[in-house]
Amino acid sequence: MKVAYWPGCVSRGFTPELHGSMAKIAPLLDLELIELDRASCCGAGVIAEHNQELADTLNARTFALAQQTDGEMMMNICSTCQGAQSECQERLDANTEYRDHVNATLGAEGLRYAKGLDNKNFLWLLVEEIGLDTLKSKVKQPLTDLRVGPFYGCYIVRPHERLGIDSENPRDRYLHMVIQALGGTVIDYAGVYKCCGFPIITMNKKASLTMAGRHLGDAIDADADCLVVPCPLCHLNLDLQQPAAAKISGRELGMPVLHLPQLVGLALGLSPKELGMNKHIVRPTKVIDWSTSVIAGAAA
Repeated sequence: MKVAYWPGCVSRGFTPELHGSMAKIAPLLDLELIELDRASCCGAGVIAEHNQELADTLNARTFALAQQTDGEMMMNICSTCQGAQSECQERLDANTEYRDHVNATLGAEGLRYAKGLDNKNFLWLLVEEIGLDTLKSKVKQPLTDLRVGPFYGCYIVRPHERLGIDSENPRDRYLHMVIQALGGTVIDYAGVYKCCGFPIITMNKKASLTMAGRHLGDAIDADADCLVVPCPLCHLNLDLQQPAAAKISGRELGMPVLHLPQLVGLALGLSPKELGMNKHIVRPTKVIDWSTSVIAGAAA
């Protein structure tokens, strides 16, 4: 399957292990990634607060670049991008006059967005396009005895209508389903659907890190071995900021936080080192007991 691939800003900057692990697992999943290397930041909802037209134009430009490829759809690996882009796309698709106005700006680059682009987060594509049965058939090293806490974050689970979450497509359960398909054990805990705190970190760092620390502590209390996230911004607050969150919460944490492509990569036979887990602040190779979980002896 060929897809127009938008990795987002953070995966190519703060979390290069996410971008790298996606590149590693793509051929194992028969995915051909056409990287949209000329695309710009989605705005993460922040730009839209100050200039909605600018945010919509930036995202329409990304959509137009995707439509110039021969990919079957557009795919992203950041749920914040998914949420912000879905909101922009909803406005663009609903108003022909507004879409034409935005396209007039894009015309200077010879670009034009046509209504109806299919843009899916990697999590959605895994379940809806590749399929859980196919995913299971590709597993080489089942995540046996690995207790994984799903952490969806905000942007990929609400609002339901905009994100296409319904009884036919229970996208707010897809992380659970993927963990199980990979042979892992799902750990439910209080923070599964809560905000990681990242959106407010520049305005109220203490509140932001208190939120992160609470979720991590809840997962630890539920005996999770690790968390998995479909969003690099969640990863920043839950992993990069974890030492600071531990100080504010007043307890030891040490909870590994995996990117979704890393979790998939483990089950497909890649090693933690190949998946960049040595780049994490809380290194999964140091915390998880690999002698009883997943790939014993391959943690180096």
